[in-house]
Amino acid sequence: MRAAEFPARGTRQRRLMFLALLSCGLAGCSSTGLTPTPSPIIADTTINLSKSVQIPLESLVGWGLYVGAAWLILDPLAPNWEIEQASFPDRYYHLSLKMKRVYAGGAGEARAVFHQRARDLMRENGFDSYAVVEYSEGLDSSVLGSQRVAKGVIQLSRK
Repeated sequence: MRAAEFPARGTRQRRLMFLALLSCGLAGCSSTGLTPTPSPIIADTTINLSKSVQIPLESLVGWGLYVGAAWLILDPLAPNWEIEQASFPDRYYHLSLKMKRVYAGGAGEARAVFHQRARDLMRENGFDSYAVVEYSEGLDSSVLGSQRVAKGVIQLSRK
């Protein structure tokens, strides 16, 4: 299986670390009462983009946190589909595809991804063609929402 089809290692750990740091930062925004004169975490300054456009640093940091959270949830650089495969006797392969739960496009590409993986298997193993024996698409429902899935069986052959 190719590494590009699976989520990068450490993605979950990076997300958890970001959320932990975000929580610590947000927790520090409230006064604990330990100091008589609390100082703000973010300085009360503005960024001058031009003579007429000024952005408060507080709103810039806030928007940065929103964009960072959206980036972590959508993760646009991660592959849309996760592929699991199993080989069986007589050159049969079972392919199981699962799409990311939160995505920004690519919902109709299951069949194309399935055939691309079938062609890759055919070339990697030195075969000339493949036949789709079985193929189905659907939605897998859970508490977190639905997830697109596709399953199929191919058979590799030589001429």
